[in-house]
Amino acid sequence: MSMAVVASRALDGLNAPAVQVEVQLANGLPSFTLVGLAEMEVREARERVRAALQQSGFAFPSNKRITVNLAPADLPKESGRFDLPIALGILAADGQVCPQQLARHEFAGELSLGGELRPVRGALALALAASRSPHGRTLVLPEASAAEAARVPGLDVRRAKHLAEVVAAMRPRPPGVPTTGADDAALPRAQPRLPDDAAPTWPDLRDVKGQAAAKRVLEVAASGGHHVLLVGPPGSGKSMLAERLPGLLPPLAAEHALAAAAIAGLQGDAPAWNAAGGRPWRAPHHTASAAALVGGGSPPRPGEISLAHGGLLFLDELPEFPRRALEALREPLETGEVTISRAARQASFPARFQLVAAMNPCPCGWLGAPASLGRICRCTADQVARYQGRLSGPLLDRIDLQVEVLAAAPQELLGAPDGEPSAAVAARVSAARDRQLARQGRLNAELGATELDARAPLEPAARSLLEAAAKRLGWSGRRLHRTIKVARTVADLSGREPLSASDVAEALQHQRVLAP
Repeated sequence: MSMAVVASRALDGLNAPAVQVEVQLANGLPSFTLVGLAEMEVREARERVRAALQQSGFAFPSNKRITVNLAPADLPKESGRFDLPIALGILAADGQVCPQQLARHEFAGELSLGGELRPVRGALALALAASRSPHGRTLVLPEASAAEAARVPGLDVRRAKHLAEVVAAMRPRPPGVPTTGADDAALPRAQPRLPDDAAPTWPDLRDVKGQAAAKRVLEVAASGGHHVLLVGPPGSGKSMLAERLPGLLPPLAAEHALAAAAIAGLQGDAPAWNAAGGRPWRAPHHTASAAALVGGGSPPRPGEISLAHGGLLFLDELPEFPRRALEALREPLETGEVTISRAARQASFPARFQLVAAMNPCPCGWLGAPASLGRICRCTADQVARYQGRLSGPLLDRIDLQVEVLAAAPQELLGAPDGEPSAAVAARVSAARDRQLARQGRLNAELGATELDARAPLEPAARSLLEAAAKRLGWSGRRLHRTIKVARTVADLSGREPLSASDVAEALQHQRVLAP
């Protein structure tokens, strides 16, 4: 009887807990048993591993009783990522691979019947977990997955195309040859896959003619990380404005870019913008379900709000989304995290995104449109109330800025652009963000209610104005605090420390397009 242990990792949400692949070869009736709470695709590894070993020219111990245990036994395992460690464990237990060599590595990879290595989902999450491990093992992955994992700094990642390459690097060394240092030379070091351009290119804000008030709101939203709702008739430029907001934001820090890329990798996609420091941009269709937005499935997968982590989530035609889907956004908008619970599993995903939403003011869309357009709203008051009532008060309470986007006059649309380019606005946004990070270490939108007194002091005139507005409009505590955060951002754009009456007045202007 012989035994071997190979290190690997499972996926549990965004975490990648360590898994020990234990392989035992014993005398008895020939069999191949796999235990350890394995899903169907893992149990099917028995046939893939058998064929891959035979097609690659290795001896398969078909006269032995093979038992493979994936420990810990209470951790669910899914996908074909355990094919490679299972194959290596069988070879090590049979004496064809050096166990001491295997002990210094972690393996993950799906095998084809011919022995080729196929990519695995969540390679970047595996690499982040391996980089935090105290063991300091080398990570061995299929070539495409290794290029994603190599983005993690300080981690030794090796790539391989075929099972035979990995086995050749793990063969027993002749007597007298050291088993450290150059042993990994047979497996080339993986290089990170980087984008061709240094940074993503976004449409320029200067392309939007007119809409000075809406452009100012975008600048404030970008500076403080505030959620924004654009309300206006069809064709007024709501989508154009929203698509230009990413161009006002600075690049993501390397740590946050890696986290965003790791979440995208859980869906089998790690786009290049993460490596360039660009921000995620997600724009799901308004037929998206609650599970599509917040995540779901078994095992749990991230939804659009997690895929937008560190970036922007654009919801066009906001009232057309299912009510259940919109209400599911309430907690993530506050906490920046979503927890998906199922009968057998629970997974948490980060969801610190900036919401940008757009909607028409009524079912026909022409409520409040100027008469010069020749469009007249024929919706009744009840129809308008029902349409706007699709957005609940608690949801509207969590949106910091609301702005009315009116249709521009023909002479404005036919004239030359009269606004600033995105680069000029982005410079002011970056300066305002630097002030916030230096003062409190995070953006104004992330401040807690208990921090506002110290971080956003109000001048007497500003306090009186805010108290009068809150009393007259019947604001909740959440709405009052969010207005102070917006005023704090307006002051940061101007370089002021105490909040003046003008800062509060501007914040008040962007609060009441729709009544909560």
